[in-house]
Amino acid sequence: MTVPRPPAPWLIRAVKLPATTPPPLVGPWAPADTRLDQVEILPVPAGSRGPEDVAVGPHGHVYSGTEDGRIWRWPPDAHAGTAPDLLAETGGRPLGIEVDPRDGSLIVCDAYRGLLRVTSDGAITDLAHRAGGRRILFCNNAAIASDGSVYFTDSSHRFPVSHWRRDLLEHRPNGRVLVYRPGSGRTEVLAEGFYFPNGVALTPAEDALLLCETVAHRLVRLSLPDGAVTELCDLPAYPDNMSPVGDGTYWLALASPRVAIAEWLLPHPMVRRIAAVLPTRLQPQPLPYVIAALVDGDGTLLRALHGPAGRYQMATGVRQHGDTLWLGSLTGTAIARIPLT
Repeated sequence: MTVPRPPAPWLIRAVKLPATTPPPLVGPWAPADTRLDQVEILPVPAGSRGPEDVAVGPHGHVYSGTEDGRIWRWPPDAHAGTAPDLLAETGGRPLGIEVDPRDGSLIVCDAYRGLLRVTSDGAITDLAHRAGGRRILFCNNAAIASDGSVYFTDSSHRFPVSHWRRDLLEHRPNGRVLVYRPGSGRTEVLAEGFYFPNGVALTPAEDALLLCETVAHRLVRLSLPDGAVTELCDLPAYPDNMSPVGDGTYWLALASPRVAIAEWLLPHPMVRRIAAVLPTRLQPQPLPYVIAALVDGDGTLLRALHGPAGRYQMATGVRQHGDTLWLGSLTGTAIARIPLT
């Protein structure tokens, strides 16, 4: 089964915005630790690409989903030459993957199909594809509460994952945060008006969410249950997925430092409209430089790992398991890992 790929609007609704300037990579952001240029690579099978996120199960199995709709599983002792097993095929585009702590099943954000549950035998259950009277167009990343509630992001109500660059160029608050309640099977809108909401994680007390806004390059806090928003920090790079360590700290995957021309184009809506319909190679491009950042619940940077040489590019997923950090990539052909000690 292949899930239909929704079309994207041809023209973006760009408006004049003030230009922005990223914080410099100095102080705690300085590239003193460049270990992301020495990652160990675990390729996905030939013909697949884009293992966007990475999750580790209770028995050490490692999971990732690729753009052909497949979800792969590596054994706990996987090394660079280990081929993964095919766990399931969603027919869509798996992005964020989380492990349900209650039973070890996977909660999968499929960009085209919606929120899914995938069990160890590969069986797929559809959990949510609509919320607030509207289709979930861009299901992206999730966090699971102790009662099984799933908080997840719908990154854009205008552009599907195949046209994420147009959402970046439009630079409007097209996204929302949703919550799936397993008891009732209902999906509710928690909050709206976000600039490409992406990675999301629960605080240890489950009284708030931390949320990455990719287009606005910032980290915010959403209090629960009311969804009130507090900005925590402006980031020097574009954040994607995030994951909790379990001690009140969180890893952020920063796919690329902010692109100067994208910042310069904000006051020029007509130029952005033209750029949005140009071939991809002529549009503003992410830089081949990735960062993994460890922050606390207030958004304070505790540690930054850099990959300035581009050994592993477009890192969009990050997960700590023991003393190992795992990475996923939206555009690459492998997941990666690096020791933290």
